[in-house]
Amino acid sequence: MIKPKHHIFVCSSSRINGQQKGYCLQKESVTIIQNFMEEIDDRDLSGEIMVTNTGCLAICDKGPIVIVYPEGVWYGSVTPDDVEEIMDSHIEGGKPVERLML
Repeated sequence: MIKPKHHIFVCSSSRINGQQKGYCLQKESVTIIQNFMEEIDDRDLSGEIMVTNTGCLAICDKGPIVIVYPEGVWYGSVTPDDVEEIMDSHIEGGKPVERLML
């Protein structure tokens, strides 16, 4: 198993029974996940960056939530348009996007 340099978690409002419903899902969390996957592929970072959807993180009023490890940076109110900035600034540049940080 390859250990990624960064692991990105995105709340997709998944429930234990497999259903997706909730605030983050309504705010395009699936599109956010897809955008991260496309950016990773476009930048040829597939072996270095991993994206995982999560269940509810219980701070729905701040969603969609994106968490980046190993730094443990939490982002809130992320939109699909924010993905490129997170990739540019945080993932490739090493500088978290302060305006989105929780």
